[in-house]
Amino acid sequence: MRLHEYQAKQVFADAGIPTPAAQLADTVDDAVAAAEEIGYPVAIKAQVHVGGRGKAGGIKLAENRDEAEEYAEDILGMDLKGYEVKRVLVEEAVDFVNELYVGVTMDRGEGEPVAMVSTKGGVNIEEVAEEDPQAIAREHIDPAFGMHPYQARKAVYDAGVDRELARDVSSILQTLYQIWDDKDGSDAEINPLMITSDDEVIAADAVLNTDDDALFRHPDLVEMEEEGEFEGSELEEKADEYGFDYVRLDGNVGIIGNGAGLVMTTLDLVDHFGGEPANFLDVGGGAKAQRIANALDMVFSDENVDSVVFNIFGGITRGDEVAKGINQALEQFDEIPKPVVVRLAGTNAAEGMEILNEDLVTVEETLEDAVQRSVAYAEEGSQ
Repeated sequence: MRLHEYQAKQVFADAGIPTPAAQLADTVDDAVAAAEEIGYPVAIKAQVHVGGRGKAGGIKLAENRDEAEEYAEDILGMDLKGYEVKRVLVEEAVDFVNELYVGVTMDRGEGEPVAMVSTKGGVNIEEVAEEDPQAIAREHIDPAFGMHPYQARKAVYDAGVDRELARDVSSILQTLYQIWDDKDGSDAEINPLMITSDDEVIAADAVLNTDDDALFRHPDLVEMEEEGEFEGSELEEKADEYGFDYVRLDGNVGIIGNGAGLVMTTLDLVDHFGGEPANFLDVGGGAKAQRIANALDMVFSDENVDSVVFNIFGGITRGDEVAKGINQALEQFDEIPKPVVVRLAGTNAAEGMEILNEDLVTVEETLEDAVQRSVAYAEEGSQ
């Protein structure tokens, strides 16, 4: 379960993490009234579950009433990476001099939670991890004992945070870990954690994702989930209609597979070969032709997708049925919207390879070759 920014900030504020004054609005008039009450300048921020809102025009800074009205009109109702914006957070603008990143997640390789701090806040932390991994200080935590104060201080000092700020930042990091632990979190982060000219430390953004299987322990989060179901993604509605396990991501390589493990392997390989996955889509076992056609319809509907890779291993699912579904879906188009790469293995894979219309798809024998080809197609499509 992923909370909206305004919900995560409420959880953080309740735990004692400083956050800017803010109000939620679903109309232009409400947004303007909120801005007038809070006082200018204010940030008007789309409340949707996507990254990169600012670059996509979903966050704007209003200096006066006219701008607040104009920006609220621009953002409310806009299509932001496939999501219709139905609410905005009107928030006190923070006059900052520096930005930090703090976060807590699970390091599956180490089998322990890890707290992270970086002085490169305000940018995509995944990019920082790839381009300058030394810029992120990490401290692993034994969940049996929780985060000790010295661990929080060590992470903060290792990241190079100024000593004048170290006490406040380490306190926020400890609180963030406690939230992550108490709420059965998968990820908790503040990016950016803003530093003002008065050396105040304020959470200008907030992320909190929790384990769906633990929600029975958190009725307060269940209420938030129900209250927050307003963003109306057409792709998610299609996924519900078709009965797919589907998660939208930020990349441009569409991924379709049968089985969660197989799809996750494909995601990892796309990343390994320099691509960015656009989605997780598991068609399940025993998928018939129409179900495969529905999966393609979903991925083609994502405007971010520049190529599609099929990774099917036949057990219950027969390769010839998958091939029929792919042909059936693609033959509906006068022109294929995006290049499709197919890898079939297992039950009736040879029969499926013979059935596939190679005028419509690219066929590769190995998963590695299929992923590399799809990444190359995506790079071409994004240029």
